[in-house]
This record gives sequence, C-alpha cells and structure tokens, in this order.
Amino acid sequence: MTRWWIPCALLFLTALVVTLVATPLARKIAIRLGAVDKPSKRRINKVAIPRMGGIAIFLALAAAVLAQYLGTRYLGWPLVLTPWRFSTVDYPLLGVSFLVIFITGAVDDVLQLKPLAKLAGQVLAAVIAVCSGLTVGVIMNPFGHGEIVLGWLAYPITVAYLVAYVNIINLIDGLDGLASGITFISSCTLFYMAALSNRLDSAAIAISLAGATLGFLRYNFNPASIFLGDSGSLLLGFALGTVSLLNVTRVAGLTTLIVPLVISFVPIVDTFSAIIRRKRAHVSVGQADKGHIHHRLIQDGYNQRQAVVLMYLWTAMLSVGAIIMTQIEVAPRIVVFCLLIGASFAFAAHLHLFDPVLLHHYNPKSGEDELVSPDDPAFAVEQARIEEHAEERREDFVERLLRHDDEK
Repeated sequence: MTRWWIPCALLFLTALVVTLVATPLARKIAIRLGAVDKPSKRRINKVAIPRMGGIAIFLALAAAVLAQYLGTRYLGWPLVLTPWRFSTVDYPLLGVSFLVIFITGAVDDVLQLKPLAKLAGQVLAAVIAVCSGLTVGVIMNPFGHGEIVLGWLAYPITVAYLVAYVNIINLIDGLDGLASGITFISSCTLFYMAALSNRLDSAAIAISLAGATLGFLRYNFNPASIFLGDSGSLLLGFALGTVSLLNVTRVAGLTTLIVPLVISFVPIVDTFSAIIRRKRAHVSVGQADKGHIHHRLIQDGYNQRQAVVLMYLWTAMLSVGAIIMTQIEVAPRIVVFCLLIGASFAFAAHLHLFDPVLLHHYNPKSGEDELVSPDDPAFAVEQARIEEHAEERREDFVERLLRHDDEK
C-alpha cells in the first residue's frame, strides 16, 4: 500500500500543473464569450480583465479526481473517492453537484443572471450534494452525554450551510488574488485537519483545491490577468463547504463544526458586516456598495497587494487558532475561540465595516428617492437626519419609561 502522503502530493501537483496550463485557455474563452470586467465605480481594476478563471479551477479538480481514480486502480493508492469507501456518500453524485455550481457561475459570468436565478442554481447544487449523503445528522452534545439528532432538519440545514459558504467566498472576491489566496490558506488548514482525523476523502479534495488555487494565483495575484468570476468564486466556496462537511459527515462534535467557520471567518465577518451596514442604511441587503473589508483597506491607504497580504495574515492567524482549538481541552478552547472572534470583530469595527456606505436620499429637484455615497454632500445631510431621528426615538423611549415608573 502506498503511503498516504504520496498520493496527496501528486494530487496537489496535478491540480497545480493543470491550473497553470488551463488558465491561459480560460482567459481566451472568457474574451471570446465577452465575459470581461470593465472598469467602473465599484471595481478596483483600471483595465478590462476576463473573469472566467473558474474554468481552470474546475478542470484542475476534475484532473485530480481522474488522477485519484487511476492511482487507486493501478498504483495501489488508498480507496478515497469511491462509493464503497464511505457508504454514506455517493461521490459521483457529489461530483454532479460540483458541475452544477460551476455551470451556474459560468452562465452568470456570460449572461449576468438575476439574483434569484443564481440562487436557484446554488440551491440545486446544494440539494444534489445533500442527496449524495453529505449531511450532518447527529451532533455530540457539548453540555453533557448523549447526542443531538437533527432528523429531517439535517437536510435544510446542510443546504443552507453550503449556500452560505458559496456566497461568503463570492462576496470577498473583490481584489486581485484575495478569494483564491484565502481559499488556498483555508484548504491547506482543512487538509491538515482531515489528515489528522483520517478523512481521506476530505483530505484529497482539500489538497487538490490548494493546488488549484496556488496555480491560479500565478495569474490572479496583483496585477491580475484574469479574475475568478462567479464560475470560480462559487466553485471555491462550494468546495470549501464540501470539504468541511466531509470532515464531519453524519456524526460531528460541536468543535469540528465550528472550526471550519473560524478558518473562513474573514469572509464571514465581511458578509455579516455588509448585512448590518445595509440594514442601518435602510437599503436592500443585496445592494452592492464599497464598504467591504478590501474597500476599507484601500480607503485607508493600502495598495492592493498590501491589503490582500494583510487579509492573508488575518486568515492565517485564524487558521492557526483553529488548529490550536482542536488540540486543547474544552475550557481553553472556548477562550481561544472568543479571542479569535473578538479580535476579528475589533478589527472590523476599526475599519468601520458596520458604517453605512449608501443612504437613501430624497432629491427635491427630481422628486425621486436616490442612493448617495459619502462622496455626495447629500450623504452627510441624510446621515444627520437619521441620527436625529435615532436621538428622538431614544428620548421618546426614556420619556415613556419614566412615565411608566410614575404610574407605578
């Protein structure tokens, strides 16, 4: 039997080489199909750049699966991505879910799907993955003996988990090499944990994903010649979510569920702050703005490379902390978790991630409700009005509270 690390190294190299070779091809296809990001107010790039890098990532993962199959059949590699290795997961069907999420992103890159249509594709891919057996049905009770059986709730929870993972990576994809670099760090960490727990299926996908993203960074790091596009960012998020679930399929401890979320907490806090920021501004949660982490870092004077490296270091810190969490007892584990999350939210607050970037403003000249940014003088007027109303509500609340006490 071949030592387990040799197949892993070969899977990494396979994905790396295929991505290096396939990315220029993906760039040509994107240009031919018109999938190109042109400069705009919301975009950082100053020149038009093709955006279908997901083609190369998908081909790399497919090549790694083929290499694993050939290695298992002819070279004595351990059984990994075969239905009889873990009876709870149908790997061919799981592969179909990867194909669906890739096609969803690729179509969006070319045709610019409406949000609901894109969400439908994500849900379909997640449902197929769940049908393949990728679910967590039982959670070990962290507060005592016994188990928490999720029952039928395991299915919608898993679908929601995968769709959420897809979108947090999609939202963080705003600077050259950012999403692919964060995915590389996260997948390396998940590979280490999968290898420790002897989950060879999760380890194989994670190391293949690491090789693919490292190869793609050759073209995607600043100055980028190609972007991931939705074909890439959706695929990376789905792959990370899948790897994290394969580590805990069927039965999981609470810590093993939390650790993947800690590893990916940078895009999670970015997504969470975007929701809060837009709710505070009374605009749609789906309304794009320039308040993401990478936008704030650029506004603070960092260039693209500095901002990206800073976020790499942030992710690496969380990954190291996540590994430490798996090696210590419950009490210190909770302390480490709180320190990691507290430090992340403190940094988010320092960057003003929760402050509105867009506000609704009534334009008396046009008679229409418009969205204004901090660059517009109307923004300060509108922000002052919102703060004034908030102060009035606070005073009203205090007055009613005092009145209630007097009546008593």
